[in-house]
Amino acid sequence: MSNKDLPIIVAGGGIGGIAAALALVRQGYKVKVLEQASKLGEIGAGLQVGPNGFAAFDALGVGEQMRARAVYTDHMVMHDAIDEYQVGFIPTGAAFLQRFGNPYAVIHRADAHQSLLDGATKNNDRIELLTATTVTHVEQDETSVTVFDTKGGSHRGAALIAADGVKSAIRKQFVGDEARVSGHVVYRAVVEKKDFPTDLQWNAASIWVGPNCHLVHYPLRGGEQYNVVVTFHSRDKEEWSVRTGSREEVLSYFTDICPKARQLIELPKDWTRWATADREPIAQWNFGRVTLLGDAAHATLQYLAQGACMALEDAVTLGEALKANNNDIARAFTQYQNARVARTARIVLSAREMGRIFHAKGVERLVRNDLWKGRSPERFYDAMEWLYGWNVRKCLDI
Repeated sequence: MSNKDLPIIVAGGGIGGIAAALALVRQGYKVKVLEQASKLGEIGAGLQVGPNGFAAFDALGVGEQMRARAVYTDHMVMHDAIDEYQVGFIPTGAAFLQRFGNPYAVIHRADAHQSLLDGATKNNDRIELLTATTVTHVEQDETSVTVFDTKGGSHRGAALIAADGVKSAIRKQFVGDEARVSGHVVYRAVVEKKDFPTDLQWNAASIWVGPNCHLVHYPLRGGEQYNVVVTFHSRDKEEWSVRTGSREEVLSYFTDICPKARQLIELPKDWTRWATADREPIAQWNFGRVTLLGDAAHATLQYLAQGACMALEDAVTLGEALKANNNDIARAFTQYQNARVARTARIVLSAREMGRIFHAKGVERLVRNDLWKGRSPERFYDAMEWLYGWNVRKCLDI
């Protein structure tokens, strides 16, 4: 079931889609990427990248570009947004690096995406990027797939990698389920250093957790900018969407937090508003010559900061599965699915639980604040081993 005379089609030109293209090129395939936006790029603001993410960037051949653009944090820290109590503190310096073999860093989403695009540009003889092309459905036979778009075009390939996001048309065709709207709204913005409070200019991935809400901040682009993210439980019925936000709405949800944390919501002039959603985990990602990747397979809430990293892991795993199976697509897709389903389902379910912990109130808040008291860095690292100690060859049993 190998066919290298045709390209592999990738639906979606975001982080997962371009990562998949790079993984496929490294196995000798030509790739055709279909992106619905008029130009390639990433909306959003900051992105946290754990050691598993760096391992994936390295495996895709763009680790050097990524490292040059990242900001390396000294620690991760959690404070209670009501009384400033320090709930947890995890050093991410030398001991962290020694434990996991890669750093913890933060980066602008656009810079992470550009690192992948740099790799694609170096392979422009083997990667074709089409923008303003929205996939509607796919048809297939024993040797190929044909992908159709909204403009009436068709694209024939050896297989289809559906990296077309939370609202994946390909998942809708084969699975037919709906995204699970969380009711949690995320506001994101980037603030220039000169406008950011000096008493919060920490070189850290920082989170303030409060009743039904939390706030995040960390440096970007050499510390010249700061990422600001606030999340709250909406009082309205939400649908998955991204749009310009309202400063007044944000202010209305953060009435009881401490002055130090409250500075964060006073800062941005412009917010982007996400009404978030995830997907119920599914065991089947493969449908003949079609497989799902990234958010199309396992959209997750943001509470583990692992959405992009999971898409990167997917891409690397898919490439290694093709290599291990001598580019037999059917066998490779099966091995890829088997290696990824449980891990990504754990991410989805753990993120939901972490959201509950972040947003605890009443007695649950007191339990949360007591949860990690006196915990050593080594014990934190042990708890993170399942997440950050990812090794693609071990996952594939090769």
